[in-house]
Amino acid sequence: MRFGINSFLFVSPFTTESTKLFATFKKWGFETVELAIEDPAHIDPVKVKAAADKAGLAIGSVCAAMGPGRDFRGTPEEQKTAMDYCKALIDQAVILGCPSLIGPAYSVVGKADAVEPAQQKVEWALVVANLKLLAKHAEASGVTICIEPLNRFETDFLNTCDQGLKLIKAVGSKAVKLHLDTFHMNIEEKDQAAAIRKAGKYLAHFHACGSDRGTPGGDHIDWKPIAKALKEVGYKGDVVIESFTTDVKVIARAAAIWRKIEPKRNDIAIKGLAFLRKTLR
Repeated sequence: MRFGINSFLFVSPFTTESTKLFATFKKWGFETVELAIEDPAHIDPVKVKAAADKAGLAIGSVCAAMGPGRDFRGTPEEQKTAMDYCKALIDQAVILGCPSLIGPAYSVVGKADAVEPAQQKVEWALVVANLKLLAKHAEASGVTICIEPLNRFETDFLNTCDQGLKLIKAVGSKAVKLHLDTFHMNIEEKDQAAAIRKAGKYLAHFHACGSDRGTPGGDHIDWKPIAKALKEVGYKGDVVIESFTTDVKVIARAAAIWRKIEPKRNDIAIKGLAFLRKTLR
């Protein structure tokens, strides 16, 4: 198990210049960094990999930013845009020495509405068909796609571990696994530990976030059963802090962060890491 930090806590968009953060992440004790690449043109993956190597950090995952126009259940143009974007991220992941593409790689974030059952079936079939194509590219590249259910306010498509497992099994590729996040599970799951155990061998990525998107451990989440469940399923992947603050305006707006969650942004990373090391490892 390695502990990582998502770049969204400090910068948006992440660019090649943003690699100046790597030395600080390493100094704080993180082993991996999760890069939220909003546009593949924003980075030179060769230079980013070199900077991570120099800092002694592994690039543990590339996070899909499914913004407007990227939607595997949308119009033909939106599906193509999403496919081109996700394939480009997988190609960059190879250069970055990164094993995983993570996040809601199925639909644009923020599309949340009451969808009639007949339309749900249509959208489900579109996502499955598109993910099967993307999975072939991932398999050939040696990259794993980790699908993340989001809470009901961010998507109406995939909210729970059960739904995530159903999608993974429908795609039927060894390159498609599950990504769980304690923030989203805190809203959608009856029992976070039970969801982790249900995910079992399919769990390939994990976000450890405070219930309010603040510091893990400084919230109301019951972390001990989560730690026990991760141990029971033999989880050995990355555990990443993905939090947002008002310091990064674009992401704050997208994640509905309207107030200062913690007195100091750095505390989310530093205190959060100390808590996770003590609790999960």
